[in-house]
Amino acid sequence: MSDGKLIATYFNPMKKITLILSLCLLCGVASAQNYRTAAGLRIGRGGFGISAQQKIMERSTLEGILSVDSDEFTGTLLLEKHHPLLGKGFNYYLGGGGHIGTLNDYGTFYGADAIVGVEMKLPLFPVLLSLDMKPAVHVNHEDWFNFGGGFTIRYILVKEKKDRKKILGIFGGGDNDKNSRKNKNNKKNSGKEQRKTGIFNW
Repeated sequence: MSDGKLIATYFNPMKKITLILSLCLLCGVASAQNYRTAAGLRIGRGGFGISAQQKIMERSTLEGILSVDSDEFTGTLLLEKHHPLLGKGFNYYLGGGGHIGTLNDYGTFYGADAIVGVEMKLPLFPVLLSLDMKPAVHVNHEDWFNFGGGFTIRYILVKEKKDRKKILGIFGGGDNDKNSRKNKNNKKNSGKEQRKTGIFNW
């Protein structure tokens, strides 16, 4: 199969998924929220798997993928950098990593991966949708190169922690109020000391 037919075969099943993502985006992403840990199901060309994503820095995540195909089992670890497109709820990401797996008649194989994709948080629901392309180079495999990719749906297991100081500040419990209370107490104490010294000050 030529490269043109291979790419066309890959993108045809993804047209419906792209349409779904577009419709969800039009429904609104203003209600999106940050997350720290998410996991779910990944559907790729010729197989499926499990994906787990963990935030490690402000815009960086580690993604682990366990995938099963008709004749192979693969584990992949990727470092991904996220960039916002429309607020915090819709972004694209780039990254890379490596994989190791087992293939019938070939045994253990390994290689390197690159990934580029888009990710969206559904409004009102703790669910993430992502669509990506993941080309990979293999060693000790019947195919040295694979132009892979897939569609992933993840459930947010751990939400991003909100800043308690900001929340308390709304209800009068922030740092500003603490500082003002300290200043008032200091003024009261200094006034008491002045009155005490004034009694015995001849």
